[in-house]
Amino acid sequence: MSRVLVTGGAGFIGSNFVHFLLREQPDVRVTVLDKLTYAGNLENLEPVQDDPRFEFVRGDICDVGTVRQTMAGCDLVYNFAAETHVDRSIQDAEAVVMTNVRGTQVLLDAARELRVGRFVQVSTDEVYGSRPAGRWRETDPVNPSNPYSACKAAGDFLVLAYVRTYKLPALVTRSSNNFGPYQHPEKLIPLHVTNALEGKELPIYGDGSNVRDWLYVEDNCRAIDLVGRSGATGEIYNIAGGNECPNLWIVDEIVRWTGCDPHAKRFVTDRPGHDFRYAVDDAKTRALGWAPQASFAEALRRTVDWYRAHEAWWRRVKGGEFATYYRSMYERRGDA
Repeated sequence: MSRVLVTGGAGFIGSNFVHFLLREQPDVRVTVLDKLTYAGNLENLEPVQDDPRFEFVRGDICDVGTVRQTMAGCDLVYNFAAETHVDRSIQDAEAVVMTNVRGTQVLLDAARELRVGRFVQVSTDEVYGSRPAGRWRETDPVNPSNPYSACKAAGDFLVLAYVRTYKLPALVTRSSNNFGPYQHPEKLIPLHVTNALEGKELPIYGDGSNVRDWLYVEDNCRAIDLVGRSGATGEIYNIAGGNECPNLWIVDEIVRWTGCDPHAKRFVTDRPGHDFRYAVDDAKTRALGWAPQASFAEALRRTVDWYRAHEAWWRRVKGGEFATYYRSMYERRGDA
């Protein structure tokens, strides 16, 4: 039985990946290491908590001792642990630097010393920066625009440097914008779905014309698993959804699926340094035999249905700290 360590496994993509592994691979044992910051939620792992192949360890990837102890005996390491929200990184970059850079370095040192069989760094298309036309390939230079994407790029470079310097068997995945179950409501789709279900306003940055490529989280999990098992050491693999659309169109679709008041939309002052468009070429990942399975319409419907069915989950998440954050980000923000 192979043993897999998933850092950040109580977060959005990480928890979905844990569910995927335990569902699809009967011969796997999964250990989750998660600090349980505001974005880490043990409720995300409730469906697997009684599985004898699952273990949870609460800890910080910057803690050398905890990392070494938890990683010992692992065959694969998937690093999902990260501070992921651009707006929060703009407000305060310190936590982003510590987790996304220092934490990655601690993990890499432990993986090298413990001779882990494969280390997969889960990254983002945002490291490439904005592109008005065409698609970024893995060989293109990075050009991050905010503290979050800059720190993710730094983590990627550390991984590739450890491959070259120490021959660490590692690689990097860079996916487009994910959405689906368990996503924290600070992100665009769950924010607007839950606000719509609550009858609240729907805040949209600028004029809503910024474009993102949307990838259903289950499709991303399948790609990351495939790359982790079949990808080449030292390589980068882009993962795209093939669903490019402006933010305003997304909000309009959410209005349609939830049946909320279309007049609830409010255009607010844009984010500083807001990248206009992200798009990546994922031919390299598709060559391994992967392709998205969920259509965007079906995946968005599933996502809306999930939030309808899990109101208690998102109401708890949107209380306390998030309520204070939301007021600072939107209620006090001027109209566009």
